[in-house]
Amino acid sequence: MSNYFETRLAHNANRTKIWQHLCNYLQRWISTDAEVLELGAGWCDFSNNVKAKRVVAMDLDSTVDRAAAAHVEPVIGDCTDLGKFEDGTFDVVFASNLLEHLDRDSSNRLLAEAKRVLRPGGRLILMQPNFRLNPGRYFDDFTHVAIFTDQSLQDYLVAEGWKIDAVKAKFMPLTLKSKGGNLTFVVPWYLRSPIKPLAGQMLVVASR
Repeated sequence: MSNYFETRLAHNANRTKIWQHLCNYLQRWISTDAEVLELGAGWCDFSNNVKAKRVVAMDLDSTVDRAAAAHVEPVIGDCTDLGKFEDGTFDVVFASNLLEHLDRDSSNRLLAEAKRVLRPGGRLILMQPNFRLNPGRYFDDFTHVAIFTDQSLQDYLVAEGWKIDAVKAKFMPLTLKSKGGNLTFVVPWYLRSPIKPLAGQMLVVASR
């Protein structure tokens, strides 16, 4: 779906710095000796910046092949079929802005596969648009097919047998793009602040 990447996810150099800050924040749930799988990796912003023993970046689009850093293992494939990996291979499965692109059957398969490839106690970390915060802009992305709020995503995960470890209903703005220039320097402050202007994305951490 290369045209989607050009239309909605064109590469932005500022995004790398933003993801460095995001990964620094997320490391509290990710050990540096962990084996990590990113689903829907796209430009590999998370995979290239997270500190871990092993990082695998998976996406349907071939962008992942050229975007992955030297230490990252790129895999082109369907995130609902992780048959390439044995049971209990990873300590962390991460996905950013992915579930809203999948119908319910596909999401069910993804969660089941994520649970299978995680080791006991392994974590699922999800960054998602929060419909409760952005009802008017949620479908600006023409590939969104599923609606999630911070509450519905928690309920969905629990129904599928996950334990909720942490929830940030207001985590980051809906988009990381800025029309006002380079604002990457405010990201560490934003992540620490209890006040979240323009928040549109949530963070949910669960374990199997």
